[in-house]
Amino acid sequence: WIGKRDGERLLVSDFCGLGRRRPGVALAMTVLMLSLGGIPPTAGFFAKFYVFMAAVGAYDQQLLWLVVVGVLTSAIGIFYYLRVVTAMYFRNAQGDFELSRSAALAFVVAVCTLLTLEMGILPGFWLGLGG
Repeated sequence: WIGKRDGERLLVSDFCGLGRRRPGVALAMTVLMLSLGGIPPTAGFFAKFYVFMAAVGAYDQQLLWLVVVGVLTSAIGIFYYLRVVTAMYFRNAQGDFELSRSAALAFVVAVCTLLTLEMGILPGFWLGLGG
């Protein structure tokens, strides 16, 4: 949404100041990044929680080592996700953010962000749909 074909934003420094210039975009990105890290109350937390619980419940706890590795790598991942979030809110912008003016794209980002929060706050409904 904030990148272009000729100017992709790949570095953490590319997101500096996004929270001041485009607070809605930064909030959506923050929620989605926290979900990737598995922070409650997001869908990513419950996804990781149920995967880890299934591994702990495996026969004779043979996958317990995998749970330990998964929790450690999740903690390391959170560090990287929070670097982007802190850059968006606590560093000064280096350039202008030219967002796409697509209403459809804004709608999709908003819906995905709200569903990510809703799945984390009320996971029972979604788990019931899965059987």
